[in-house]
Amino acid sequence: MPSELDNALNSVITALTAPGAPLETTEIERFGRHLPMLKNAPPSLAHLFEHYCAQHGAAEFIIDGDMRLSFLDVYAAARTVAGGLVVGHGVQKGDRIGIAARNSANWIVAYMAVLMAGGCATLLNGWWTGEELAGGIELAGCKITLVDAQRGERLAGFSYPGKQVTIRHDCPWQEGLSELLAHGGGADTPLPELTGDDLATILYTSGSTGQSKGAYCDHRGVVQGTMNYAAQTLMVFTYLGSKGEAPSSQPCSLVNVPLFHVTGEVPLFLQSFAIGRKLVLMPKWNAEEAMRLIEKEKVSYFVGVPLMSFEIASHPNRHKYDLSSCTAFAAGGAPRPVDHVKKIRDELPNAFPLLGYGLTETNGVGCGNFNENYLAKPGSTGTASKPLVELGILNDAGECLPAGEIGEVAIRSICNFLGYWNNTEATQAAIMPDGFFRTGDLGYLDEDGYLFIVDRKKDIIIRGGENISCIEVEQAIYAHPKVSECSVFGMPDERFGELPTGVFLAKEGEHLTEEELREFLKANIAAFKVPVRLWQENETLPRLGTEKVDKRTLKARYLTVWESEQKSTA
Repeated sequence: MPSELDNALNSVITALTAPGAPLETTEIERFGRHLPMLKNAPPSLAHLFEHYCAQHGAAEFIIDGDMRLSFLDVYAAARTVAGGLVVGHGVQKGDRIGIAARNSANWIVAYMAVLMAGGCATLLNGWWTGEELAGGIELAGCKITLVDAQRGERLAGFSYPGKQVTIRHDCPWQEGLSELLAHGGGADTPLPELTGDDLATILYTSGSTGQSKGAYCDHRGVVQGTMNYAAQTLMVFTYLGSKGEAPSSQPCSLVNVPLFHVTGEVPLFLQSFAIGRKLVLMPKWNAEEAMRLIEKEKVSYFVGVPLMSFEIASHPNRHKYDLSSCTAFAAGGAPRPVDHVKKIRDELPNAFPLLGYGLTETNGVGCGNFNENYLAKPGSTGTASKPLVELGILNDAGECLPAGEIGEVAIRSICNFLGYWNNTEATQAAIMPDGFFRTGDLGYLDEDGYLFIVDRKKDIIIRGGENISCIEVEQAIYAHPKVSECSVFGMPDERFGELPTGVFLAKEGEHLTEEELREFLKANIAAFKVPVRLWQENETLPRLGTEKVDKRTLKARYLTVWESEQKSTA
């Protein structure tokens, strides 16, 4: 039976999306059916930036160390840099422009400028190795790649298309983005007129095949995803207002997740334009620094991978800081252990824990579990995000299953991506003819429409919200000349949810230690992908009838060993 909060929120969103209301919906034809779409949403991200920066004007927007920039400041900077990209660098509609840099105010200005100039913002994973970064640039065929010093050092020695332009952090945009302004163009340069059909973004996702895929989206999909998040926020604020509990101060959030991830890009960064939210940047995660900033900047909303909010709730110094301004601790990117939900509520009584479920391919849009509902069903990722999302639980034939039956979780909405760049086969496998995107997660819907994730169909480890392809890591292990067989799998961890581990068998007559293998991997794959434990086998690994390595048996065999080792080091 729907909860009292469910009924209240449903009534609010129904009123907000009615004809003539702020979030009025219309329909758009896709996949032979009519999908809901927000009628009054801006047609492109460039229009979204212009409209909301003018609306919020002098209100603070970006706090980056000692720099404090208003909405108008940020828009003026982006408008100038966009002109520089068009005139000085010849950026045209649809050109892929890579961004390989850490979070900063200058990353934000560069991202906006790329889109306003008509380019496709291609967000490269800042944690990748140089080889992985070069592969991402090659895949998208970037015309220009904006890199900071650290990523530039990693890329040295690798070949990739296009040219490299250096950007810098911790300085005014005129200085940090000076190379984008050095060849002409500026605030008066005419910019291309964009529509919802124009290419907007490419974000990378680690698939079960091992090769990162570039999920590409048009402006319509990203804008509609952004505005669906804003609709959820307005729904909650309207509900709180009806109880006399609506916030009266400017909303504020930390940016403690990477902006090259969909969670940082869409629900955190882009939604902030629509709701006038101030963003306080943290270049590197540190729980105590986060608490200091929450107190100093009166942060009202916190979002990150589950371990971040748990670290704050369990931090020995949490009572030294006034965290009362923060009324929501949201998580996404990975399941939150059920006991963490109660811990956060008990230790941070002014705030509710929240949980979201979405993917790179859905622009982060999917489900949300709020406040009392989350406490009542802490194992659920919540219901479909209104007004745009439709959930389905599919069998192998692509047919929707009834409530209670386990199948593959599928999401259909106008917010979904268009496909994987230059990968028709993967696109056709992921997007059904009826528009459902198959997530690779297994789950079921209960009688109230709440989604419960029970397993993953894909061979993926989620380490603190970062996807790790087991196949990719296995391929890296097999590249060692002394390895005969290997298998990689995730093991449970209280902080990160899962950690990558594995087993290996050395070739006959060869000697190879775990430490030697780990050092080899560190030079070839990103550090977060390197297994924290590699057990050495002395016999051929167990096989299934298909002759594939029996990963499930291996994981079960070593689970007890893992748990024993964790206890001994605790």
